[in-house]
Amino acid sequence: MQIGISTASLFMRLYNEDAIALISEWGVKTAEVFLTSFSEYEPKFSQTLLKKKGNLSMNSVHVLNTQFEPQLFSEHPRVRADAYLWLDKVLSSANILGAKNYTFHALARLKSTFKENLKKSGEKIAEIFDYCKKKGVRLCLENVEWALYNRPGLFKELKKYCPDLGAVLDIKQAVISGYPYGEYLDDMGENLAYVHASDFDENGKKCLPGKGCFDFEELFKRLQGAGFDGAVLIENYNDDYRELKELKDSYDYLLEKAEKIF
Repeated sequence: MQIGISTASLFMRLYNEDAIALISEWGVKTAEVFLTSFSEYEPKFSQTLLKKKGNLSMNSVHVLNTQFEPQLFSEHPRVRADAYLWLDKVLSSANILGAKNYTFHALARLKSTFKENLKKSGEKIAEIFDYCKKKGVRLCLENVEWALYNRPGLFKELKKYCPDLGAVLDIKQAVISGYPYGEYLDDMGENLAYVHASDFDENGKKCLPGKGCFDFEELFKRLQGAGFDGAVLIENYNDDYRELKELKDSYDYLLEKAEKIF
């Protein structure tokens, strides 16, 4: 298992190229790059990141999903085709960076007109998964309170249509959704690919790992018991801490906890 950092934790503090350089400078072994604009989806931008990453291994790419991911499910041929054009750029970027995983939110539950249809969504996800696989990248669905996978049990249903679909456990989203993270772990099972880690204090305020009450030793024990060998990546928001050094301290904290278990 590896401990790493997502550049999402530095969003609105540093541009991605500077975030990658800093994370690499800290000696972190693995990272996720959170691409956040159409210009950053262009493969030429990843060439810039490649020059900055040093020995840093890229676990995954993540995008600002509402920009094109929901449109991959569209019934309108032109809308869907345009969405696949952007997906293709992101997958090319992943290949340039050596990232083997793509963190996926899929559909957004943002409109009152949204109607859940797991069979239809599962079939579409299978198509998207196959497209990503041909490009050498594994599609990994993340639990997100406002997106398709918003509660435990859905992953097993979607897996019926896409058996090799990867899963991403997001701790903060599990808390926000109101379900114990263990229920998501059970739902994801052997398909769990990696984890987005964050913490909450005694007042329920989100914070960096090590600054709150979350029992990471228990999480790591559960992951070890399940034979997990992926990455645990710190993914917080820019207002969850004050100084950049706090993010490095959080990484060191998780690394120490993991070394006790793994």
